[in-house]
Amino acid sequence: MVAKSLKERLAILSDAAKYDASCASSGTTKRDSARSGGLGSTEGSGICHAYAPDGRCISLLKILLTNFCIYDCAYCINRSSSNVARARFTPEEVVWLTLEFYRRNYIEGLFLSSGIIRSSDHTMEEMVRVARDLRTVHNFRGYIHLKTIPEASAGLIEEAGLYADRLSINIELPTDRGITDYAPQKRPEGIRRSMGALRLKIEEMAEPTVQTKRRRIFAPAGQSTQMIVGADGASDATILGTSARLYGSYQLKRVYYSAFSPIPDASRKLPLVKPPLIREHRLYQADWLYRFYGFDIGEITSARADGMLDLDIDPKLAWALANRSRFPVDVNKADKEMLLRVPGFGVKTVQSVLSARRHGRLRLEDLKRLNVSLKKVRPFIVAEGWTPMKLTERSDLRSLFAPPPEQLALL
Repeated sequence: MVAKSLKERLAILSDAAKYDASCASSGTTKRDSARSGGLGSTEGSGICHAYAPDGRCISLLKILLTNFCIYDCAYCINRSSSNVARARFTPEEVVWLTLEFYRRNYIEGLFLSSGIIRSSDHTMEEMVRVARDLRTVHNFRGYIHLKTIPEASAGLIEEAGLYADRLSINIELPTDRGITDYAPQKRPEGIRRSMGALRLKIEEMAEPTVQTKRRRIFAPAGQSTQMIVGADGASDATILGTSARLYGSYQLKRVYYSAFSPIPDASRKLPLVKPPLIREHRLYQADWLYRFYGFDIGEITSARADGMLDLDIDPKLAWALANRSRFPVDVNKADKEMLLRVPGFGVKTVQSVLSARRHGRLRLEDLKRLNVSLKKVRPFIVAEGWTPMKLTERSDLRSLFAPPPEQLALL
């Protein structure tokens, strides 16, 4: 076998990492080498781009330590039976790449995942070595996210949290049955046990010590997880229900949804229908409604009997159309909870509306100055000088928002 060059291995392992959903460095502690010495920073904005909740663009070197794997998960392109090109980095090479990419101003941090080689502990030990060397040997102060291995020892996970800003443990699929069917070598209860142990460790380290009263730094950006969407037959209601339980049980910072793309030689095991990326997008929107807008999962997914989200319109608009008796909402009188349910109103818009109406009654022109889409909100609100009359009750109201039909290509 001809040894692959570093450039060739980088091409293989960065491409293989595209199946891992990455997160930005929001939520971690602020570290800046310009002020405190060292190398790197978790601040500022920018070969992978992730976005923080405040809109900042964070550039990360996103790679796998290796795409060799002893597991044979049917939905994974890097499973042991796959015929993809294989490559592997040493921990020293990942450290070198991270530093060199940073010095060239390509990146602000590292997102590191890996296939399982030899054993879970062996793989986790090499990933921890990357983070430890970056922090302790090279004083790297940029963002580090490690995809941890559920079956790895508690000691290795704990050490990882001392050097990484965020740790994540993949839940894999939304149901235990799905994991049993398509990833029989993995144990759902083991994954949840690891997530629970990580939550307890984060909470423990967040408590001030008795002697110094200072909190110890341990995975300051918390933990997240990733869920494959479309590999099994789970409905959107099931997927979002699982996410809600994960948020509540493990205090996750984020659940990432990854649309499944069928792999040809796994078609005998998995559905052949490729779910559109728009489904992934709608799940993120629904997830946002649950976390920040006060919606219950049952409300979000009740518009359709099959528990699936409408792909043509966003989940909040779908809910509003299915609950027209709750509208129109008076923007000058309604409480915050109801304003958050108005299609076209975001969290910042609602805060601005609540603030502005203290000084006078709001008109459509005032909402326009707040960058509100008047086309979207008109049927659902009452404002000074505006009432939708029968617009809210129109039978064809949905068609005003849904995309127009497209002619399918014949060739």
